[in-house]
Amino acid sequence: MQRLYIIGSGPGGLDYLSPAARTALESCSDLVGHGLYLNLLGPLAEGKTRHKTPMGEELGRATIALDLAAAGQTTALISSGDAGIYGMATVVFELLARKPKPEWAAVDIEVIPGISAMQAAAARVGAPLAHDFCVISLSDLLTPWDLIARRIDLAGQGDFAVALYNAVSNKRAWQLQEARQILLRYRQPETPVIVAFNVTRKGEQLTVTTLGELDPEPLNMLSLVLVGNSETRRVGQWVYTPRGYHAKPELAGHPLVTAD
Repeated sequence: MQRLYIIGSGPGGLDYLSPAARTALESCSDLVGHGLYLNLLGPLAEGKTRHKTPMGEELGRATIALDLAAAGQTTALISSGDAGIYGMATVVFELLARKPKPEWAAVDIEVIPGISAMQAAAARVGAPLAHDFCVISLSDLLTPWDLIARRIDLAGQGDFAVALYNAVSNKRAWQLQEARQILLRYRQPETPVIVAFNVTRKGEQLTVTTLGELDPEPLNMLSLVLVGNSETRRVGQWVYTPRGYHAKPELAGHPLVTAD
C-alpha cells in the first residue's frame, strides 16, 4: 500500500498524542520531520527509518515523504501540534497542486489531527479561548508584515481573543511589540496575557501577565502568546473568557471574583 500519514504529534508530551496517531506510527516504516519533533516521539520512533530535515526545509521534507510513500514505504510526516495549523499538511497539498509527480497520484493520504500548542497552553491556565478567538502567526517570512498587522488590527476591532504563534525569533522581536501596541488600541492594559514555553515538554514555563506588561525580550521561537479579549479575566490562579452565562438567571447577581 502506498500510504502517507500526516500526523499532528501534539505539543510534545507523549500523553497528548492521540490513539489514532499512535496506531498510524506503529504501521509506519519511515518517519519524516524536523529532528526535534522526531526526537520527541521517543520510543515510538524506535525501529523506524528517520529522515530528518532542518527548519526551513518544509518543501523538501514534504517531497521526501511523498516520494517514500509512492515507493511503497508506509510513511509518517510529522508536525508538532496539529499538522493543519501552521503545519506540514498544507505543504503536501500545495506540492500536489503546483508541482505534482505522476507517481504521487497513487499515494493514499490521511491527515491525523493533534492537540495544538494553543489548546495545551489554554488548558494549563483555565479557559482563555472559551469564546470566539483567532490565531495569527507573527512570522513575516511567508506573509507580508502589513497584512499581518492588518489582521491583528481587525482581531482587535472584533474583540477576539488572539493566539500569537512565532512570537519572536533570534532575528526579530519587534513584531510582538508592534502587535501589543495594535491590540492596546482596543484593549485595556490589564487584559490578561498568557506566555507559554515548551508546554507539556521538559522545561515547561507558563506566565500570566497583562497586555500592558508584556515583554518580548525573554521570549523565543518556541514561545506562544495568548491575549484575552475585553471580557477575559482572572479568578484565583485561573484565566477564563466568559461566554455570557453570567446573564442567566441562576448566575445573575453573583459578583465576579477577580484576582491580581
